[in-house]
Amino acid sequence: MKLHQLSDNPGARKKRIRVGRGIGSTKGKTAGVGGKGQHGRSGVAINGFEGGQMPLYRRLPKRGFNNIFRLDFSEVNLGALQDAIESKRLDASKPINGKALKAAGLIGRVRDGVRLLGKGELKAKINITVVGATKSAIAAVEKAGGKVTVKAPKKPKAEEAQA
Repeated sequence: MKLHQLSDNPGARKKRIRVGRGIGSTKGKTAGVGGKGQHGRSGVAINGFEGGQMPLYRRLPKRGFNNIFRLDFSEVNLGALQDAIESKRLDASKPINGKALKAAGLIGRVRDGVRLLGKGELKAKINITVVGATKSAIAAVEKAGGKVTVKAPKKPKAEEAQA
């Protein structure tokens, strides 16, 4: 086989239909869009409109509320910490905080702080600073000879303005 013998499979590339090129082309005049009105214009579609029928988002009951002051924590499990230490992405001898976890690729963003969860097993002795930790996580770190420092989370901007 030579380079000039290479070709696409039959039907792999479909030719574009040129619309609005006369009534004989089957896509002339209105170019397949139909008559006038909303659907004949570009960029207009009312999402959730069901033709005058009561829309689904209004038929269903509303429950609960969205707490705008809720803190959003990044979560890290003990097992993930141990894996990062074993793969040399995280140094157990140095203090571990949000920046170190982000650099190791364990979390994407620090957000309002890091919360330590107790899933997995920890063998390394670590000194970690977090915003929150479960009882089982603290117990597992202390059992391995390490220390967990729990500090207060960053306050959201809206809360600081009210205080």
